[in-house]
Amino acid sequence: MASTVAGVVAAAASPAFAQARQRQDRSARIQPLDPEVAELQRRTFDWFVHVTDRSTGMTPDRWPTESFCSIAAVGFALTCWPIGVERGWMTRAEARERTLITLRYFAALPQGPEATGVAGYKGFFYHFIDMKTGHRFGTTELSTVDTALLLGGMLVSSRFFDGRHADEVEIRDIARGLYERVEWDWAVVRPNRISMGWHPETGAIPHDWFIYNEGTLLLLMAIGSPTHPVPAAVWDEWASAYETSLAEQGGEPYLQFAPLFGHQYSHMFVDFRGIQDAWMRGKSAMTGRPIDYFENSRRAVQAQRQYAVDNPGGWDGYSAEVWGLTACDGPGDFKQVIDAREREFFSYSARGPGERDDGTIAPTAAMASYPFAPTEVTACLKAMKARYGEAIYTQWGFLDSFNPTLTEREGRLQHGRIIPDIGWVDGDYLGIDQGPIVAMIENGRSGLIWRLMHGEPNLLRGLQRAGFTGGWLDA
Repeated sequence: MASTVAGVVAAAASPAFAQARQRQDRSARIQPLDPEVAELQRRTFDWFVHVTDRSTGMTPDRWPTESFCSIAAVGFALTCWPIGVERGWMTRAEARERTLITLRYFAALPQGPEATGVAGYKGFFYHFIDMKTGHRFGTTELSTVDTALLLGGMLVSSRFFDGRHADEVEIRDIARGLYERVEWDWAVVRPNRISMGWHPETGAIPHDWFIYNEGTLLLLMAIGSPTHPVPAAVWDEWASAYETSLAEQGGEPYLQFAPLFGHQYSHMFVDFRGIQDAWMRGKSAMTGRPIDYFENSRRAVQAQRQYAVDNPGGWDGYSAEVWGLTACDGPGDFKQVIDAREREFFSYSARGPGERDDGTIAPTAAMASYPFAPTEVTACLKAMKARYGEAIYTQWGFLDSFNPTLTEREGRLQHGRIIPDIGWVDGDYLGIDQGPIVAMIENGRSGLIWRLMHGEPNLLRGLQRAGFTGGWLDA
């Protein structure tokens, strides 16, 4: 242990380390915004205004197809309202009203162990809830990570609405109360691991948040709780499997997670620039080049773009300008012969290099990567619009996904339609794909959400207990 610490200190003191840190810091600076990126952010924001229920604050999982409410999408909508105020797209009064309606509604929803008639249990919420009743939809699971994303939006609200107005005081009180009632420790059913969820019929899901993925926000919220914290050892256990996720981009190691949402969701709320946990400090010491979770995502984005250039599957449309794989809709679950080659397609699924790739491109994969690669993302936006136009880009921003390889289909499509000279195009927008576009463009252009969360005591507590140091944490 002593030799490891000495290595970290020596590396951090070296000129090469300092120069590399300066290069990383320069790459992470706020970038000038292209008007087309600004337009995309506004159109996507307007989607949330259009579809979010004014009487409950519930946001549908998808639209215009009739759908249930996604609690993560609600968290993303709450994150959008402060952005709208700062951009002049919504008055503070309207944003405050929408936020308070949402928080009051969720605070009043019933909780309990029953399989029906409730919205959650132990402070957690079900992944999907009915748009009419707010109760559990079907047999969906009590979701630990989706609850964290919902609470992320609530905590953003509590930081933004910081005035003396009675409604703003109430927003802060409800948000804090909803966060503090979550029994994070109840979800630790195996040593130092948080379960992915729970069903009233069968109990805890037999899968945990372990190995690098989108769960970082969840772990930090659980570790930082002032009422029901999990031990900091949960983070150590989580990071203990990192070596199995290592890949390289341009000769530099990074933690790989194939779909890009895993490199985006937590970054919507947490500014990882310049702060490091023990694993990142150790990796920086070993390589002599600084890496943090922001830099890790930057490398992951570049790896995805390079994958599109290499295009090992020979899919139509992939290039240095058009790229992006993540969880999204697809045409359906079927196989079809195209140009004498059998191709397999999927419906809604997580997609990524080396795992599942059926030629379906999701604009959110690139667009929500804006802070990590602003130049490349801007070029991608322009190329997608130039090549596919209104077939995929509308008054509400980008439709969820498209597939240029699938240009004809005799059988059934589960989603979307075939458009001549374009290929398959989804017919829906998905809340969990729309939200990161708005929030991450804002973080890239102003750092608004990151700055708000710099002062969130629960997040700060979680980061510090998990062993993060450096950067803005030490300022």
